[in-house]
Amino acid sequence: MTDPYVLDLSEVDETRVAAVGGKGAHLGGLSRIEGIRVPDGFCVTTDAFRRAMADVPPIDERLDELSRLDPEDREAIGTLSARIRRSIEEIAVPGDIAAAVSSSLVRFGEQAAYAVRSSATAEDLPTASFAGQQDTYLNVLGPTAVLRHISRCWASMFTERAVIYRQRNGIDHRTVHMAVVVQRMVFPHASGILFTADPVTGNRKVATVDAGFGLGEALVSGLVNPDVFTVRDGEVVTKAIAAKERAVHALPGGGTREVAVDARQRERPALTDEQAVRLVGLGRRIEARFGRPQDIEWCLVDDGFRIVQSRPITTLFPLPVIENSDERNDGENTDGNSGGNRVYVSVGHQQMMTDPMKPLGYSMWQLTAMVPMHEAGGRLFVDVTPRLASPTSRDSLLDVMGKGDPLVRDALETVLERDGFVPSLPDAAPVGPPSTGAPAPIETDPAVVTELIERSRTSVAALERDIRTKRGPALFDFLHKAFEEHKRILADPLSMRALMAGMDATWWLNDRLREWLGEKNVADTLTLSAPDNITSEMGLALLDVADVIRPLPKVLAFLRDAEHLQDATFLDELAKTEGGAEAREAIEAYLDRYGMRCVGEIDITRPRWRERPTTLVPVILDNVRNFGPGAAEQRFEQGRRKARQKEQDVLSRLRALPDGDRKADETQRMIDRVRTFIGYREYPKYGIVSRYFVYKRALLAEAERLVRDRVLTEKEDAFYLTFQELHEAVRSNRADERLIQRRKEAFRSYQALTPPRVLTSDGEAVTGAYRRDDVPAGALTGLPVSAGTVEGRARVILDMAEADLEAGDILVTTFTDPSWSPLFVGIAGLVTEVGGLMTHGAVIAREYGLPAVVGVERATRLIRDGQRIRVHGTDGYVELLP
Repeated sequence: MTDPYVLDLSEVDETRVAAVGGKGAHLGGLSRIEGIRVPDGFCVTTDAFRRAMADVPPIDERLDELSRLDPEDREAIGTLSARIRRSIEEIAVPGDIAAAVSSSLVRFGEQAAYAVRSSATAEDLPTASFAGQQDTYLNVLGPTAVLRHISRCWASMFTERAVIYRQRNGIDHRTVHMAVVVQRMVFPHASGILFTADPVTGNRKVATVDAGFGLGEALVSGLVNPDVFTVRDGEVVTKAIAAKERAVHALPGGGTREVAVDARQRERPALTDEQAVRLVGLGRRIEARFGRPQDIEWCLVDDGFRIVQSRPITTLFPLPVIENSDERNDGENTDGNSGGNRVYVSVGHQQMMTDPMKPLGYSMWQLTAMVPMHEAGGRLFVDVTPRLASPTSRDSLLDVMGKGDPLVRDALETVLERDGFVPSLPDAAPVGPPSTGAPAPIETDPAVVTELIERSRTSVAALERDIRTKRGPALFDFLHKAFEEHKRILADPLSMRALMAGMDATWWLNDRLREWLGEKNVADTLTLSAPDNITSEMGLALLDVADVIRPLPKVLAFLRDAEHLQDATFLDELAKTEGGAEAREAIEAYLDRYGMRCVGEIDITRPRWRERPTTLVPVILDNVRNFGPGAAEQRFEQGRRKARQKEQDVLSRLRALPDGDRKADETQRMIDRVRTFIGYREYPKYGIVSRYFVYKRALLAEAERLVRDRVLTEKEDAFYLTFQELHEAVRSNRADERLIQRRKEAFRSYQALTPPRVLTSDGEAVTGAYRRDDVPAGALTGLPVSAGTVEGRARVILDMAEADLEAGDILVTTFTDPSWSPLFVGIAGLVTEVGGLMTHGAVIAREYGLPAVVGVERATRLIRDGQRIRVHGTDGYVELLP
């Protein structure tokens, strides 16, 4: 019968995490791989940990207290966690556990040296590595010392760093248990770390080896700089040999010490090239066993490698899932290289939403998109390889990408510069009759926009009417047809021509007027207060709501008491206050028009304003505080007046030039054109989101039925199923709870990842650069999207619901989709990490006349909240002021 408290490594594998923790399970799995040598040893199980913890007084009360602490309150966490550790270390290891450990030590060598290593159940997992969070003790001699260090390992589950890590990752302290690995000590000539994928770029075909003399603790602790070998396709492609002045060695009486490396040996490589390549070969075997790139700790003993740990590299951005993969969102797929090298462009950077999407969200975007999209890390990507391979389409793709986001273009050009990664293919022969030329230009007629808006409204109204009677599987059949209508509307030729007319006129004006008048980004002023811009109207309309609320003191008091605002009862409770009925009517009218919007609105699972109306309260209160009555109309008229004055100024200056009348006439036509069509740029997205809210309400009704039938625990569990999986759950009245749980864990891990603009099938996240020399030293470079210069206080805001803005503040955030527009009316400038010339934030910044710079890498980390900055919206950079 197997001992409940001790298991040999040979008895376990990666399926036994619950019994022996992540490290123990991986070591057991490693020992089963042909050619992989793992030091002998055993695991003290989590049953032993639970048995010992039962003797620790009063552990339950202290864990309750610990779970209530703020993860940012390091002092309180440090004090309480130290108290818990002392309590654990002070109890004796229970006799039956001590006997089991002693028996194993006799088998492996009672007087041998051992490594005693923590192995938590939430450690070395695909979604959370917990690297370095618990303790390891090396060169432990004798049974008494081994037992003492087992207690220390148990206690290390409550190191300050481990506690904070769990709390920040939403992991309950009670759900994590500690096993301990006891292994025969090895005394290596060299040791280090092998990454089977490049940990910086994410390239899965490149492995890196860090190597130093002696025990690996010298490298892990940062005591020495390692030798670094880069290996690809079975050969060392680069290496850097460091001067290794210190090393860590075992002491004869136990423990380790730091020693100086002989001066004659310091610059000698710790490994030969042949050894580095051989080690990477072993790493590839390990990677194949675990199905994902690995972070591997190794030792070199007598020219043979011993593997002492392997864990997933959790910081890599996943590879795109190619059609019909059986397992989505779970594990490292290798489908990204299907059919040769591939190059993917981020959809989120185009849509101004780089957060991860839940499975229902990304699957519905895939079903309603005009081009195939592939999921990776909860984000969507488009495969642009065929367009890059064709010389003709390549140029047009780079041109479009460059106008939208220069960093995407530069990243694509970086990939193209690599010999053979994207082979150049001949352009396909034309099919069918020869083209008669470009489509007929659209007339500059406001009635065109009016017609397009009415088409969209009619379609949404028909969807709302027809979906009401659909239930169960019939709803999903209906939705598949609705998605085809959705795509038909998106592809409406008239709509596409109207969109391009506005953008082409913008580019024409900026290019020509810079050439003729030497002035940058003139179109930014010429498009102020353009008509029919649904997104800018949304921001101004909330100013009108503030006008209703401003003279109602009881309503203002109610809104300021934020702790008592509950979305489910908000509007009803508001109506009970003095003046509340009038306020409720104004907010209801706003929600009727804009309630389908929210931050991250391309993800159908995100809560809409109609579902969470309290999201708007901080913005309404800011508007009450920062503006006077009638501000919406005043701001719109002010913008229209500035645009008209700019138009007259430009035309007057042009007529003074040689051939000035022709230039002025052409410019006048383009000004009329841009003002006719640029506002429509925002309407298709409004139509999409309006349809999405209709879909969502119907699907949530199905999810609620599944909850009543006990198929789902809560209706939001449906968000972790793809549309196709939810359809099957409704049809069969069954759902896979384990799949839903894995999806939730994966989604949490994806939130910590930064999606790349460009991703290759090798897994490499390609970062573009601006390559500019006209930016002052120390300034942050970005893309100029709305002209002007402004100086003010930076407000770094990551959640619109937490906005607290004063007049003159500069908003600094990751991205702004249309839902952020209500904030724009109260700020003086805008800085974002993501964006392009024609993305929504840029369009609305120009509409409101806000100097704006987008695409500023790491802006929310490099700019401190409250710091004074100067935004150069004409030239595209941000100065950090003292």
